[in-house]
Amino acid sequence: MLEICSYYDVMPWRLSSRQLDKYLAGPGKRPRHTTVRSKINRIDLHYAFLEQRYAGEIHRRFGAVVESPVDAFNRTVSRGDFGLRIPPSARATKEFLAAWREALPRARKYPVAVRNYVMSKPTYISGVRAAELCQV
Repeated sequence: MLEICSYYDVMPWRLSSRQLDKYLAGPGKRPRHTTVRSKINRIDLHYAFLEQRYAGEIHRRFGAVVESPVDAFNRTVSRGDFGLRIPPSARATKEFLAAWREALPRARKYPVAVRNYVMSKPTYISGVRAAELCQV
C-alpha cells in the first residue's frame, strides 16, 4: 500500500480505485511467482484495518473518509478480524486487578506472579497501547 501511495504521492485515504488499477496493471505488476490477486488482498486488508482503527481520527484531522480503493468485485470475502473491540470498563478492570492481587499469596510461583502483576498494573494505569508496550 505504501509503495502505491508513494508512487502517486498521495495519502492512503486519497488513493482512488482508478489509480490502484493503473498501478497494478503497470508499475505494480509482479513477476510470475506472485499474483495481482494476492496484492489486492493485502491492500484490502490494510484498508480494512485503517478503516477500523484510524478512520475517525483521519476524518477529524483531514476531513477525509477512509474507503478502500479495491472495488467490491475484487474485495476479499473475509477482511480480517478488525471488528470493533470495546475495552473492559474501568470498574471491571479494577475488580480484575483486585482479584489478581488477592490471589498473589496463593500463587504457585510467587515471584513470577508478583512480577506479572507489577508489570500489568502500571500498564493499566498509564493506558498505553499494546504496540507501544511491545516497543518498551
